[in-house]
Amino acid sequence: MTSDPPVHLAQPEDADDIAALSRDLIERGLPWTWRAARIRGAIRDPDTNVAVVRTDGALVAFGIMEYLEEDAYLSLLAVRAASQRRGVGRSLLRWLEASARVAGCRRIRVEARRDNGAARTFYNELGYHEVAVTRGRYGGDVDGVRLEKWLMPVPAP
Repeated sequence: MTSDPPVHLAQPEDADDIAALSRDLIERGLPWTWRAARIRGAIRDPDTNVAVVRTDGALVAFGIMEYLEEDAYLSLLAVRAASQRRGVGRSLLRWLEASARVAGCRRIRVEARRDNGAARTFYNELGYHEVAVTRGRYGGDVDGVRLEKWLMPVPAP
């Protein structure tokens, strides 16, 4: 039996590692916008959780979730290639979803590259539904797919 890896809130000293992982896994081929200073700002933001998973001191995964009025927005989620398909991303996302529920959010929204089948499958398997395509969302050449997951019943019209 395996146990879920421990998820912790990030500290300012985690910002450089998070930024590098974002650059290498999420923002590859795009302008690098999630640099260390922006990550530190997210860590300090009371309406944002930056969560990390470390193994033997090394960063293996992180997620950044912003809490809005009734929605949460998953800005970034990445798992180092060597740790993928081992439940790390699933555990991290469950932790962030639980935090969103505690914050009173009704829904989580996230966006993925249209050409990132692995990410889209990951979110679909965890109950996220594709709701729209945003043409040219990533650098003008790559479309985005918006996904959402309702945490509480959908409000009546």
